Amino acid sequence: MATHSSPIAGGNIAGLADLTGMIVERFGDQVAQLRAGANFILTLSVGQPSALPTLAQFLFWEHGCLFGGITAEEHSNHWQIHYTFLLPGSGWIDVEFSMALETKTLPSIVTEVHAADWHEREIEDLFGIHFENHPRLGDFVLHDQIWHEGIDPMRKTFSAERPQLERKVDLEWQPLLVVGDPGSFAMPVGPVYEGGIGESLHFLLETVGEDVIRAAPRLFYNYRAVEKIAEGRSIPDALLLAERFAATSAFAHSLAFCLAAERIAAVEAPPRAAALRVLLAELERLRHHAGAIAAICESTALAVAAAQASIIEEQLLRASCVFTDHRYLFGLNTPGGLNRDFELEQCKTLLATVDKAESDLRILERRLRLSSSFLDRLEDVGVVIGESARDLNLVGPIGRASAQHCDLRRACSYSGYGRLAFDVPCETEGDGYARLRILFAEATQSARLIHQVADTLEGGPVRVAYEVNHAGAALGWTEAPRGAALHWLRVDERGIVERYRAITPSFNNWLGFHVAAENFAFQDFPIILATFGLSATECDR
Repeated sequence: MATHSSPIAGGNIAGLADLTGMIVERFGDQVAQLRAGANFILTLSVGQPSALPTLAQFLFWEHGCLFGGITAEEHSNHWQIHYTFLLPGSGWIDVEFSMALETKTLPSIVTEVHAADWHEREIEDLFGIHFENHPRLGDFVLHDQIWHEGIDPMRKTFSAERPQLERKVDLEWQPLLVVGDPGSFAMPVGPVYEGGIGESLHFLLETVGEDVIRAAPRLFYNYRAVEKIAEGRSIPDALLLAERFAATSAFAHSLAFCLAAERIAAVEAPPRAAALRVLLAELERLRHHAGAIAAICESTALAVAAAQASIIEEQLLRASCVFTDHRYLFGLNTPGGLNRDFELEQCKTLLATVDKAESDLRILERRLRLSSSFLDRLEDVGVVIGESARDLNLVGPIGRASAQHCDLRRACSYSGYGRLAFDVPCETEGDGYARLRILFAEATQSARLIHQVADTLEGGPVRVAYEVNHAGAALGWTEAPRGAALHWLRVDERGIVERYRAITPSFNNWLGFHVAAENFAFQDFPIILATFGLSATECDR
Protein backbone atom coordinates (compact mmCIF):
# COMPACT_ATOMS: atom_id res chain seq x y z
CA MET A 1 0.00 0.00 0.00
CA ALA A 2 1.15 3.56 -0.65
CA THR A 3 2.59 5.68 2.09
CA HIS A 4 2.58 9.44 2.05
CA SER A 5 4.95 12.36 2.02
CA SER A 6 8.02 12.27 4.23
CA PRO A 7 11.51 13.78 4.13
CA ILE A 8 13.77 13.00 1.20
CA ALA A 9 15.80 9.86 1.76
CA GLY A 10 19.56 10.41 1.79
CA GLY A 11 21.41 13.42 3.05
CA ASN A 12 21.05 15.65 6.06
CA ILE A 13 18.31 18.15 5.25
CA ALA A 14 18.65 21.24 7.40
CA GLY A 15 17.37 24.77 7.07
CA LEU A 16 18.65 27.47 4.76
CA ALA A 17 20.51 29.26 7.57
CA ASP A 18 22.34 26.06 8.50
CA LEU A 19 23.21 25.40 4.88
CA THR A 20 24.52 28.93 4.36
CA GLY A 21 26.70 28.68 7.44
CA MET A 22 28.19 25.36 6.35
CA ILE A 23 28.95 26.70 2.86
CA VAL A 24 30.76 29.71 4.31
CA GLU A 25 32.73 27.47 6.65
CA ARG A 26 33.73 24.87 4.07
CA PHE A 27 33.87 26.83 0.81
CA GLY A 28 34.43 30.40 1.92
CA ASP A 29 37.63 30.88 -0.08
CA GLN A 30 36.14 29.25 -3.21
CA VAL A 31 32.77 30.99 -3.35
CA ALA A 32 33.21 34.52 -4.67
CA GLN A 33 29.72 35.66 -3.70
CA LEU A 34 26.78 34.26 -1.75
CA ARG A 35 23.42 36.03 -1.98
CA ALA A 36 19.66 35.56 -1.87
CA GLY A 37 17.22 36.86 -4.44
CA ALA A 38 13.69 36.76 -5.82
CA ASN A 39 14.33 33.77 -8.09
CA PHE A 40 16.57 31.64 -5.87
CA ILE A 41 16.74 31.30 -2.11
CA LEU A 42 20.51 31.17 -2.52
CA THR A 43 22.89 32.00 -5.37
CA LEU A 44 26.52 30.90 -5.10
CA SER A 45 29.01 32.52 -7.45
CA VAL A 46 31.93 30.12 -7.59
CA GLY A 47 35.34 31.67 -8.17
CA GLN A 48 37.36 28.51 -8.76
CA PRO A 49 36.15 25.80 -11.17
CA SER A 50 37.86 23.11 -9.12
CA ALA A 51 35.29 23.77 -6.37
CA LEU A 52 32.33 22.71 -8.54
CA PRO A 53 32.51 18.91 -8.04
CA THR A 54 33.11 19.21 -4.30
CA LEU A 55 30.33 21.76 -3.85
CA ALA A 56 27.93 19.64 -5.92
CA GLN A 57 28.76 16.59 -3.81
CA PHE A 58 28.17 18.56 -0.63
CA LEU A 59 24.77 19.84 -1.76
CA PHE A 60 23.51 16.61 -3.29
CA TRP A 61 24.80 13.94 -0.93
CA GLU A 62 25.73 15.58 2.35
CA HIS A 63 22.91 18.10 2.55
CA GLY A 64 20.17 16.12 0.78
CA CYS A 65 19.45 18.63 -1.99
CA LEU A 66 17.94 17.41 -5.24
CA PHE A 67 19.64 18.04 -8.57
CA GLY A 68 17.66 20.18 -11.00
CA GLY A 69 20.00 20.40 -13.96
CA ILE A 70 22.70 22.43 -15.70
CA THR A 71 22.07 25.47 -17.91
CA ALA A 72 24.73 27.00 -20.13
CA GLU A 73 24.45 30.62 -21.28
CA GLU A 74 26.65 32.35 -23.81
CA HIS A 75 26.98 36.10 -23.24
CA SER A 76 28.90 38.66 -25.31
CA ASN A 77 32.26 37.99 -23.66
CA HIS A 78 31.79 35.11 -21.22
CA TRP A 79 30.09 31.83 -20.43
CA GLN A 80 27.77 31.52 -17.47
CA ILE A 81 27.00 28.01 -16.25
CA HIS A 82 24.16 27.43 -13.77
CA TYR A 83 23.94 24.30 -11.61
CA THR A 84 20.46 24.14 -10.09
CA PHE A 85 19.66 22.33 -6.84
CA LEU A 86 16.49 22.13 -4.76
CA LEU A 87 16.45 22.39 -0.99
CA PRO A 88 13.11 20.62 -0.31
CA GLY A 89 10.67 22.78 1.58
CA SER A 90 12.73 25.93 1.02
CA GLY A 91 13.46 26.57 -2.65
CA TRP A 92 16.00 26.53 -5.44
CA ILE A 93 19.74 27.09 -5.17
CA ASP A 94 21.73 28.42 -8.12
CA VAL A 95 25.44 27.59 -8.29
CA GLU A 96 26.83 29.80 -11.05
CA PHE A 97 30.25 29.94 -12.62
CA SER A 98 31.50 32.42 -15.21
CA MET A 99 34.48 32.05 -17.53
CA ALA A 100 35.82 33.70 -20.67
CA LEU A 101 34.45 32.54 -24.01
CA GLU A 102 37.91 31.37 -24.97
CA THR A 103 37.82 28.94 -22.05
CA LYS A 104 35.77 25.93 -23.06
CA THR A 105 36.74 23.44 -20.38
CA LEU A 106 35.10 22.69 -17.05
CA PRO A 107 35.57 19.92 -14.49
CA SER A 108 32.86 17.29 -14.68
CA ILE A 109 30.68 16.76 -11.62
CA VAL A 110 29.47 13.34 -12.82
CA THR A 111 31.73 11.38 -10.49
CA GLU A 112 30.03 13.19 -7.59
CA VAL A 113 26.50 13.61 -9.00
CA HIS A 114 25.70 10.84 -11.47
CA ALA A 115 22.46 12.60 -12.45
CA ALA A 116 24.51 15.30 -14.23
CA ASP A 117 25.70 12.83 -16.88
CA TRP A 118 23.25 13.64 -19.68
CA HIS A 119 23.26 17.35 -18.85
CA GLU A 120 27.01 17.60 -19.41
CA ARG A 121 26.85 15.50 -22.57
CA GLU A 122 24.11 17.72 -23.99
CA ILE A 123 26.04 20.91 -23.27
CA GLU A 124 29.19 19.46 -24.86
CA ASP A 125 27.28 18.54 -28.01
CA LEU A 126 25.35 21.82 -28.35
CA PHE A 127 27.83 24.40 -27.02
CA GLY A 128 31.20 22.71 -27.42
CA ILE A 129 32.15 22.97 -23.73
CA HIS A 130 34.33 20.05 -22.67
CA PHE A 131 33.86 18.51 -19.24
CA GLU A 132 37.12 17.08 -17.96
CA ASN A 133 37.03 13.51 -16.62
CA HIS A 134 33.57 12.81 -18.01
CA PRO A 135 33.61 9.12 -19.01
CA ARG A 136 31.97 9.67 -22.40
CA LEU A 137 31.31 12.82 -24.40
CA GLY A 138 30.11 13.30 -27.98
CA ASP A 139 27.68 11.26 -30.08
CA PHE A 140 24.70 12.23 -27.95
CA VAL A 141 22.20 14.82 -29.19
CA LEU A 142 24.14 15.22 -32.44
CA HIS A 143 24.63 11.66 -33.65
CA ASP A 144 28.11 11.03 -34.97
CA GLN A 145 26.92 9.16 -38.05
CA ILE A 146 25.02 12.27 -39.21
CA TRP A 147 26.59 15.34 -37.57
CA HIS A 148 30.23 16.20 -37.24
CA GLU A 149 31.97 17.61 -34.17
CA GLY A 150 32.35 21.37 -33.88
CA ILE A 151 28.95 22.47 -35.19
CA ASP A 152 27.86 23.67 -31.72
CA PRO A 153 24.32 24.65 -32.82
CA MET A 154 23.47 26.53 -29.60
CA ARG A 155 26.32 29.01 -30.03
CA LYS A 156 25.36 32.60 -30.90
CA THR A 157 27.43 32.37 -34.08
CA PHE A 158 25.33 29.49 -35.38
CA SER A 159 22.31 30.43 -37.51
CA ALA A 160 19.21 28.31 -37.04
CA GLU A 161 18.00 29.46 -40.45
CA ARG A 162 20.97 28.02 -42.34
CA PRO A 163 20.40 24.42 -43.47
CA GLN A 164 23.14 21.97 -42.61
CA LEU A 165 23.45 20.56 -46.10
CA GLU A 166 26.86 19.05 -45.39
CA ARG A 167 25.35 16.38 -43.12
CA LYS A 168 26.25 12.94 -44.43
CA VAL A 169 25.73 9.52 -42.93
CA ASP A 170 28.99 7.97 -41.77
CA LEU A 171 28.88 4.44 -43.13
CA GLU A 172 31.82 3.44 -40.94
CA TRP A 173 30.07 4.35 -37.69
CA GLN A 174 29.81 1.58 -35.10
CA PRO A 175 27.96 1.61 -31.78
CA LEU A 176 29.91 1.39 -28.55
CA LEU A 177 29.68 -2.15 -27.19
CA VAL A 178 30.54 -3.05 -23.61
CA VAL A 179 29.79 -6.76 -23.25
CA GLY A 180 32.66 -8.78 -24.75
CA ASP A 181 32.11 -12.25 -23.30
CA PRO A 182 32.17 -15.28 -25.63
CA GLY A 183 28.78 -15.76 -27.24
CA SER A 184 27.66 -12.20 -26.53
CA PHE A 185 25.59 -10.32 -29.08
CA ALA A 186 23.87 -6.96 -29.40
CA MET A 187 20.24 -6.62 -30.40
CA PRO A 188 19.15 -3.27 -31.88
CA VAL A 189 15.56 -2.21 -31.18
CA GLY A 190 14.15 0.76 -33.10
CA PRO A 191 14.21 3.64 -33.91
CA VAL A 192 11.31 2.75 -36.23
CA TYR A 193 8.51 0.63 -34.76
CA GLU A 194 5.62 -1.17 -36.39
CA GLY A 195 3.18 -0.17 -33.66
CA GLY A 196 2.78 0.79 -30.04
CA ILE A 197 5.56 3.37 -29.89
CA GLY A 198 4.92 6.51 -31.90
CA GLU A 199 8.28 8.15 -31.24
CA SER A 200 11.76 7.61 -32.65
CA LEU A 201 14.08 6.00 -30.13
CA HIS A 202 16.65 3.26 -30.35
CA PHE A 203 17.85 0.70 -27.83
CA LEU A 204 20.95 -1.41 -27.99
CA LEU A 205 20.45 -4.50 -25.83
CA GLU A 206 23.58 -6.54 -25.12
CA THR A 207 23.39 -10.11 -23.79
CA VAL A 208 25.04 -13.51 -23.65
CA GLY A 209 21.77 -15.35 -23.09
CA GLU A 210 18.16 -14.48 -22.36
CA ASP A 211 18.81 -11.67 -19.89
CA VAL A 212 19.67 -8.11 -20.89
CA ILE A 213 23.12 -7.29 -19.51
CA ARG A 214 23.32 -3.75 -20.89
CA ALA A 215 20.54 -1.53 -22.19
CA ALA A 216 21.63 1.69 -23.89
CA PRO A 217 18.86 4.09 -25.00
CA ARG A 218 19.66 6.37 -27.91
CA LEU A 219 17.37 9.35 -28.48
CA PHE A 220 17.35 12.70 -30.30
CA TYR A 221 16.51 11.34 -33.74
CA ASN A 222 14.07 14.22 -34.13
CA TYR A 223 16.09 16.97 -32.44
CA ARG A 224 14.09 20.14 -33.18
CA ALA A 225 16.27 22.83 -31.58
CA VAL A 226 13.31 24.46 -29.81
CA GLU A 227 15.64 26.30 -27.43
CA LYS A 228 17.63 27.73 -30.36
CA ILE A 229 14.54 28.73 -32.33
CA ALA A 230 13.18 30.57 -29.27
CA GLU A 231 16.15 32.97 -29.24
CA GLY A 232 15.28 36.38 -30.63
CA ARG A 233 11.54 35.82 -30.30
CA SER A 234 9.01 37.55 -28.10
CA ILE A 235 7.77 35.88 -24.94
CA PRO A 236 4.34 35.03 -26.49
CA ASP A 237 6.06 33.45 -29.50
CA ALA A 238 8.42 31.45 -27.28
CA LEU A 239 5.42 30.29 -25.23
CA LEU A 240 3.98 28.67 -28.35
CA LEU A 241 7.16 26.62 -28.61
CA ALA A 242 7.18 25.74 -24.91
CA GLU A 243 3.69 24.23 -24.96
CA ARG A 244 4.09 22.33 -28.23
CA PHE A 245 7.25 20.27 -27.95
CA ALA A 246 5.48 17.66 -25.77
CA ALA A 247 1.73 17.61 -26.32
CA THR A 248 0.84 15.13 -23.58
CA SER A 249 2.25 17.50 -20.94
CA ALA A 250 1.65 20.77 -22.78
CA PHE A 251 -0.10 22.59 -19.96
CA ALA A 252 2.58 21.79 -17.37
CA HIS A 253 5.35 23.05 -19.64
CA SER A 254 3.50 26.19 -20.66
CA LEU A 255 2.77 26.90 -16.99
CA ALA A 256 6.44 26.54 -16.01
CA PHE A 257 7.37 28.92 -18.84
CA CYS A 258 4.76 31.47 -17.76
CA LEU A 259 5.86 31.30 -14.13
CA ALA A 260 9.42 32.10 -15.22
CA ALA A 261 8.19 35.01 -17.34
CA GLU A 262 6.05 36.30 -14.46
CA ARG A 263 8.99 36.21 -12.07
CA ILE A 264 11.06 38.32 -14.46
CA ALA A 265 8.35 40.98 -14.59
CA ALA A 266 7.50 40.65 -10.87
CA VAL A 267 3.89 39.85 -11.83
CA GLU A 268 1.65 37.36 -10.06
CA ALA A 269 -1.41 35.73 -11.59
CA PRO A 270 -4.72 36.58 -9.84
CA PRO A 271 -6.00 34.07 -7.26
CA ARG A 272 -8.74 32.81 -9.57
CA ALA A 273 -6.24 32.21 -12.36
CA ALA A 274 -3.83 30.43 -10.00
CA ALA A 275 -6.63 28.13 -8.81
CA LEU A 276 -7.81 27.37 -12.35
CA ARG A 277 -4.22 26.60 -13.34
CA VAL A 278 -4.20 23.92 -10.64
CA LEU A 279 -7.48 22.51 -11.92
CA LEU A 280 -6.18 22.34 -15.49
CA ALA A 281 -2.82 20.90 -14.46
CA GLU A 282 -4.54 18.13 -12.51
CA LEU A 283 -6.93 17.45 -15.38
CA GLU A 284 -3.86 16.95 -17.57
CA ARG A 285 -2.25 14.67 -14.96
CA LEU A 286 -5.41 12.56 -14.61
CA ARG A 287 -5.70 12.12 -18.37
CA HIS A 288 -1.97 11.38 -18.73
CA HIS A 289 -2.02 8.72 -16.02
CA ALA A 290 -5.03 7.02 -17.60
CA GLY A 291 -3.08 6.78 -20.85
CA ALA A 292 0.02 5.50 -19.04
CA ILE A 293 -2.05 2.79 -17.35
CA ALA A 294 -3.49 1.79 -20.72
CA ALA A 295 0.04 1.44 -22.14
CA ILE A 296 1.11 -0.80 -19.25
CA CYS A 297 -1.92 -3.05 -19.73
CA GLU A 298 -1.27 -3.20 -23.47
CA SER A 299 2.39 -4.16 -22.90
CA THR A 300 1.25 -7.27 -21.01
CA ALA A 301 -1.29 -8.17 -23.73
CA LEU A 302 -4.18 -7.50 -21.35
CA ALA A 303 -6.39 -6.26 -24.16
CA VAL A 304 -9.65 -5.71 -22.25
CA ALA A 305 -8.02 -3.73 -19.44
CA ALA A 306 -6.03 -1.70 -21.98
CA ALA A 307 -9.26 -0.87 -23.81
CA GLN A 308 -10.99 0.14 -20.58
CA ALA A 309 -8.14 2.49 -19.61
CA SER A 310 -8.04 3.91 -23.15
CA ILE A 311 -11.76 4.65 -22.97
CA ILE A 312 -11.19 6.58 -19.72
CA GLU A 313 -8.37 8.53 -21.36
CA GLU A 314 -10.55 9.32 -24.38
CA GLN A 315 -13.42 10.48 -22.17
CA LEU A 316 -11.06 12.85 -20.37
CA LEU A 317 -9.69 14.12 -23.68
CA ARG A 318 -13.20 14.86 -24.90
CA ALA A 319 -14.08 16.54 -21.61
CA SER A 320 -10.93 18.66 -21.92
CA CYS A 321 -12.00 19.70 -25.41
CA VAL A 322 -15.51 20.63 -24.26
CA PHE A 323 -14.15 22.53 -21.27
CA THR A 324 -11.25 24.37 -22.94
CA ASP A 325 -11.75 23.92 -26.72
CA HIS A 326 -8.58 21.83 -26.97
CA ARG A 327 -8.01 18.16 -26.14
CA TYR A 328 -4.45 18.81 -24.92
CA LEU A 329 -5.11 22.18 -23.25
CA PHE A 330 -3.18 24.35 -25.71
CA GLY A 331 -3.50 28.12 -25.67
CA LEU A 332 -4.70 28.55 -22.09
CA ASN A 333 -1.68 29.85 -20.20
CA THR A 334 -0.33 33.32 -20.75
CA PRO A 335 2.07 35.44 -18.70
CA GLY A 336 -0.14 37.10 -16.10
CA GLY A 337 -2.76 34.35 -15.88
CA LEU A 338 -5.09 32.59 -18.29
CA ASN A 339 -6.43 33.52 -21.71
CA ARG A 340 -10.00 32.68 -20.72
CA ASP A 341 -12.30 32.15 -17.75
CA PHE A 342 -14.67 29.26 -17.02
CA GLU A 343 -18.26 29.40 -15.83
CA LEU A 344 -19.53 27.50 -12.80
CA GLU A 345 -21.74 25.27 -14.94
CA GLN A 346 -18.73 24.32 -17.08
CA CYS A 347 -16.85 23.28 -13.94
CA LYS A 348 -19.79 21.18 -12.72
CA THR A 349 -19.99 19.38 -16.08
CA LEU A 350 -16.26 18.69 -15.93
CA LEU A 351 -16.53 17.35 -12.38
CA ALA A 352 -19.04 14.74 -13.49
CA THR A 353 -16.56 13.36 -16.04
CA VAL A 354 -13.67 13.54 -13.57
CA ASP A 355 -15.67 11.63 -10.94
CA LYS A 356 -16.62 8.92 -13.43
CA ALA A 357 -13.02 8.60 -14.64
CA GLU A 358 -11.69 8.32 -11.09
CA SER A 359 -14.35 5.75 -10.18
CA ASP A 360 -13.66 3.69 -13.31
CA LEU A 361 -9.92 3.74 -12.57
CA ARG A 362 -10.52 2.46 -9.03
CA ILE A 363 -12.63 -0.38 -10.41
CA LEU A 364 -9.94 -1.19 -12.96
CA GLU A 365 -7.26 -1.19 -10.28
CA ARG A 366 -9.22 -3.66 -8.14
CA ARG A 367 -9.64 -5.98 -11.11
CA LEU A 368 -5.95 -5.82 -12.02
CA ARG A 369 -4.98 -6.71 -8.47
CA LEU A 370 -6.93 -9.96 -8.87
CA SER A 371 -5.20 -10.88 -12.14
CA SER A 372 -2.29 -13.12 -11.15
CA SER A 373 -0.95 -13.42 -14.70
CA PHE A 374 -0.83 -9.62 -14.96
CA LEU A 375 0.91 -9.20 -11.60
CA ASP A 376 3.47 -11.86 -12.52
CA ARG A 377 4.65 -9.59 -15.35
CA LEU A 378 5.08 -6.55 -13.07
CA GLU A 379 6.05 -7.65 -9.58
CA ASP A 380 9.82 -7.79 -8.98
CA VAL A 381 10.38 -6.79 -12.62
CA GLY A 382 12.26 -3.64 -13.65
CA VAL A 383 13.37 -2.93 -10.11
CA VAL A 384 15.11 0.35 -9.27
CA ILE A 385 16.03 0.39 -5.59
CA GLY A 386 15.85 3.60 -3.60
CA GLU A 387 19.62 4.06 -3.49
CA SER A 388 19.87 3.92 -7.29
CA ALA A 389 16.86 6.21 -7.71
CA ARG A 390 18.52 8.73 -5.42
CA ASP A 391 21.86 8.45 -7.24
CA LEU A 392 20.14 9.00 -10.60
CA ASN A 393 17.82 11.68 -9.21
CA LEU A 394 14.73 10.01 -10.69
CA VAL A 395 11.69 12.27 -10.60
CA GLY A 396 7.92 12.03 -10.74
CA PRO A 397 6.00 8.75 -10.44
CA ILE A 398 9.16 6.81 -11.37
CA GLY A 399 11.09 8.29 -8.47
CA ARG A 400 8.19 8.04 -6.04
CA ALA A 401 7.82 4.33 -6.82
CA SER A 402 11.42 3.95 -5.55
CA ALA A 403 11.06 5.83 -2.25
CA GLN A 404 11.95 9.30 -3.62
CA HIS A 405 9.26 11.44 -2.04
CA CYS A 406 9.82 14.74 -3.82
CA ASP A 407 6.85 16.37 -5.52
CA LEU A 408 7.34 20.02 -6.50
CA ARG A 409 3.73 20.78 -5.68
CA ARG A 410 4.70 20.13 -2.06
CA ALA A 411 8.52 20.53 -1.95
CA CYS A 412 8.48 23.93 -3.68
CA SER A 413 4.86 24.96 -3.93
CA TYR A 414 3.56 27.13 -6.78
CA SER A 415 0.27 28.41 -8.18
CA GLY A 416 -1.76 27.87 -5.03
CA TYR A 417 -0.90 24.23 -4.33
CA GLY A 418 0.29 25.20 -0.86
CA ARG A 419 -3.30 26.03 0.15
CA LEU A 420 -4.74 22.70 -0.98
CA ALA A 421 -4.91 19.35 0.80
CA PHE A 422 -3.50 16.34 -1.05
CA ASP A 423 -1.24 13.36 -0.43
CA VAL A 424 1.94 12.45 -2.28
CA PRO A 425 1.75 8.67 -2.83
CA CYS A 426 5.05 6.88 -2.43
CA GLU A 427 6.14 3.25 -2.73
CA THR A 428 9.37 1.51 -1.82
CA GLU A 429 9.56 -1.63 -4.00
CA GLY A 430 10.67 0.21 -7.15
CA ASP A 431 9.27 -2.41 -9.53
CA GLY A 432 6.75 -2.17 -12.34
CA TYR A 433 3.83 -2.83 -10.03
CA ALA A 434 4.91 -0.05 -7.68
CA ARG A 435 5.01 2.36 -10.61
CA LEU A 436 1.50 1.26 -11.63
CA ARG A 437 0.16 1.76 -8.10
CA ILE A 438 1.62 5.27 -8.03
CA LEU A 439 -0.26 6.13 -11.23
CA PHE A 440 -3.57 4.95 -9.78
CA ALA A 441 -2.99 6.73 -6.45
CA GLU A 442 -1.97 10.00 -8.10
CA ALA A 443 -5.05 9.89 -10.34
CA THR A 444 -7.20 9.75 -7.20
CA GLN A 445 -5.35 12.74 -5.74
CA SER A 446 -5.78 14.69 -8.98
CA ALA A 447 -9.54 14.17 -8.86
CA ARG A 448 -9.48 15.32 -5.24
CA LEU A 449 -7.58 18.49 -6.15
CA ILE A 450 -9.92 19.28 -9.06
CA HIS A 451 -12.88 19.06 -6.68
CA GLN A 452 -11.22 21.32 -4.11
CA VAL A 453 -10.56 24.00 -6.70
CA ALA A 454 -14.04 23.83 -8.24
CA ASP A 455 -15.74 23.88 -4.82
CA THR A 456 -13.76 26.86 -3.48
CA LEU A 457 -13.20 28.92 -6.63
CA GLU A 458 -13.17 32.63 -5.87
CA GLY A 459 -14.40 35.36 -8.15
CA GLY A 460 -12.23 37.94 -9.83
CA PRO A 461 -10.14 38.35 -12.99
CA VAL A 462 -8.09 35.55 -14.55
CA ARG A 463 -5.41 37.79 -16.01
CA VAL A 464 -3.39 40.86 -15.09
CA ALA A 465 -1.45 43.18 -17.37
CA TYR A 466 1.96 41.83 -18.26
CA GLU A 467 4.87 43.85 -19.60
CA VAL A 468 8.63 43.41 -19.55
CA ASN A 469 10.64 46.63 -19.64
CA HIS A 470 13.89 45.39 -18.16
CA ALA A 471 16.35 42.58 -18.77
CA GLY A 472 16.25 39.62 -16.44
CA ALA A 473 16.31 35.88 -15.96
CA ALA A 474 14.22 33.50 -13.88
CA LEU A 475 13.40 29.86 -13.29
CA GLY A 476 9.89 28.45 -13.56
CA TRP A 477 8.92 24.97 -12.41
CA THR A 478 5.99 22.58 -12.26
CA GLU A 479 5.38 19.00 -11.26
CA ALA A 480 4.43 17.78 -14.73
CA PRO A 481 2.65 14.41 -15.10
CA ARG A 482 6.01 12.67 -15.57
CA GLY A 483 7.82 14.68 -12.88
CA ALA A 484 9.76 17.88 -12.29
CA ALA A 485 9.84 20.30 -15.25
CA LEU A 486 12.19 23.30 -15.07
CA HIS A 487 12.14 26.20 -17.54
CA TRP A 488 14.93 28.79 -17.49
CA LEU A 489 14.21 32.06 -19.29
CA ARG A 490 16.39 35.12 -19.94
CA VAL A 491 15.09 38.17 -21.79
CA ASP A 492 16.52 41.57 -22.72
CA GLU A 493 14.99 44.94 -21.82
CA ARG A 494 12.51 44.65 -24.71
CA GLY A 495 11.24 41.27 -23.58
CA ILE A 496 13.04 39.40 -26.36
CA VAL A 497 14.26 35.94 -25.45
CA GLU A 498 18.02 35.62 -25.16
CA ARG A 499 18.10 32.11 -23.67
CA TYR A 500 15.43 29.52 -23.13
CA ARG A 501 16.16 26.19 -21.48
CA ALA A 502 13.68 23.40 -20.71
CA ILE A 503 14.72 20.55 -18.42
CA THR A 504 12.07 17.89 -18.75
CA PRO A 505 11.27 14.91 -16.49
CA SER A 506 11.85 12.44 -19.31
CA PHE A 507 15.33 13.86 -19.92
CA ASN A 508 16.14 13.14 -16.26
CA ASN A 509 14.50 9.72 -16.10
CA TRP A 510 15.85 8.28 -19.36
CA LEU A 511 19.27 8.25 -17.70
CA GLY A 512 18.03 5.74 -15.16
CA PHE A 513 16.03 3.50 -17.48
CA HIS A 514 18.93 1.11 -18.07
CA VAL A 515 19.03 0.24 -14.35
CA ALA A 516 15.47 -1.12 -14.57
CA ALA A 517 15.99 -2.97 -17.86
CA GLU A 518 19.30 -4.67 -17.13
CA ASN A 519 19.42 -8.16 -15.59
CA PHE A 520 15.89 -8.92 -16.71
CA ALA A 521 14.70 -11.10 -19.56
CA PHE A 522 14.20 -9.81 -23.11
CA GLN A 523 10.46 -10.42 -22.90
CA ASP A 524 10.30 -8.09 -19.89
CA PHE A 525 11.82 -5.19 -21.81
CA PRO A 526 8.64 -3.74 -23.42
CA ILE A 527 6.79 -4.03 -20.10
CA ILE A 528 9.53 -2.21 -18.19
CA LEU A 529 9.54 0.45 -20.91
CA ALA A 530 5.78 0.90 -20.52
CA THR A 531 5.96 1.20 -16.72
CA PHE A 532 8.52 4.00 -17.11
CA GLY A 533 6.16 5.84 -19.48
CA LEU A 534 8.92 8.09 -20.81
CA SER A 535 8.74 10.42 -23.77
CA ALA A 536 11.35 10.86 -26.49
CA THR A 537 9.53 14.02 -27.56
CA GLU A 538 10.32 15.69 -24.24
CA CYS A 539 14.00 15.17 -25.08
CA ASP A 540 13.79 16.13 -28.76
CA ARG A 541 13.03 19.73 -27.86
